[in-house]
Amino acid sequence: MTAFNLPTLGRKLSDPPSDGITNITFSSHTNHLLVSSWDSTVRLYDPSENVLKVKFTHGGSVLDCCFDEDSSGFFSASLDNTVRKFDFTSGKEDVLGKHEAPVRCVEHSNASGQLISGSWDKTVKCWDPRAASGKEHTLVGTHLQPERVYSVSLVGNRLVVATAGRHVNVYDLRNMSKPEQQRESPLKYQTRSVRCYPNGTGFAVSSVEGRVAMEFFDITEAGQAKSYGTFASGGCDGYVNVWDGNNKKRLYQYSKYPTSIAALAFSRDGCMLAVASSYTYEEGKKQYDPT
Repeated sequence: MTAFNLPTLGRKLSDPPSDGITNITFSSHTNHLLVSSWDSTVRLYDPSENVLKVKFTHGGSVLDCCFDEDSSGFFSASLDNTVRKFDFTSGKEDVLGKHEAPVRCVEHSNASGQLISGSWDKTVKCWDPRAASGKEHTLVGTHLQPERVYSVSLVGNRLVVATAGRHVNVYDLRNMSKPEQQRESPLKYQTRSVRCYPNGTGFAVSSVEGRVAMEFFDITEAGQAKSYGTFASGGCDGYVNVWDGNNKKRLYQYSKYPTSIAALAFSRDGCMLAVASSYTYEEGKKQYDPT
């Protein structure tokens, strides 16, 4: 796992997870980095100082994580079907609730204060972490999806949900009764990830064959006359590319990493890019070193 200031090659963070990395994400308030892993841990780093600040251990593998931007803590999605909340200060752990299958992804909404979780049980659930604790007390709503949920992303009150079968649903968090838009991924193969543009105009969708497509919420010509900005992509070939989305050209490519790129994250000011180099089993079972 690496964090660097563009455009230098960066440095390896100390005390990395002992198994595959599932997600990395920066806080929107600080440059602290949150990392989830198959080794059943969530770790908090200060990349500037190259220090592991906190490590929490789950009962099972962690498939995703995100900061609780309303307090000093984080949320996690686990292979044991649970959605959890942790507090950095007290070390307290709360189980917000459960799905009927492993929870693949979580996102915290700054706009509504809700936590959104997506699961392989073909549902998206909305939770209110501020509500009374206890079984399902924090559950706000359950929303059926056409297939297993692989990725979710938020910008403002817009929620994008990507599932198996190349389905993409777009919701307004203020009215989750039905999707605003129901789409099919423009890419030919299974969706790997979706990420909303920070300016709120659309989202990027990536697939397992190594392609990325740029989509807009407003499909009119006027609605698409917007700026993509700069973004990064990484794949199973071990390369990280930084792109100029407006001109659809690659700005630069970093030296090849020792194994697959499992996740990428820009810091809040865009000055740091964290890279999780971690084998994703695209060639079957073999030994690897998560970095």
